[in-house]
Amino acid sequence: MAYMVVENNPPPWYRQFWPWALIALPGTAVIASIATLIIAIQNPDGLVVDDYYKQGLAINQTLARDRHARFLGLQASGRIGADGGVELVLSGKQPVEADRLRLRLLHPTRANQDQLLWLAAAEPAGHYRGQLQTPQAGHWHLLLEPEQGGWRLIGRLEWPGEGQIALMPAQGTGE
Repeated sequence: MAYMVVENNPPPWYRQFWPWALIALPGTAVIASIATLIIAIQNPDGLVVDDYYKQGLAINQTLARDRHARFLGLQASGRIGADGGVELVLSGKQPVEADRLRLRLLHPTRANQDQLLWLAAAEPAGHYRGQLQTPQAGHWHLLLEPEQGGWRLIGRLEWPGEGQIALMPAQGTGE
């Protein structure tokens, strides 16, 4: 009787599926960890402030400015054009005299993108104009106050968008 010899030579390990599938799982986690580390290093967290204690002490001054703006019945409306031109109308229970207003565009998380704009008084009374650098796309907080302080108005802006600005005194700040 003749026997047939069949050799069972499996392919080498690097030509099989399972070793590569098992290597890919931890390999993917390592690559994702490295990518996360690179992103964290390139984009530091901008939410934490160094002088949080001083800012906490200054909150009473901020609340007083909000109350004063509500007392005066102040509000402002206007628009930011596509070229960065800002036109603003300030109104209240009685006319407010201010040669310049400070408008701050504050990015919610990136302080290095904040912008400060001085608005000059224009005709007719209560109108103000200025020019800013076109902000990056996103949501922005707006803060309007006179040069000498005393009151403040706040609002939000989504850019790009219609560019409409509506600023009011902060509500619910305790009276």
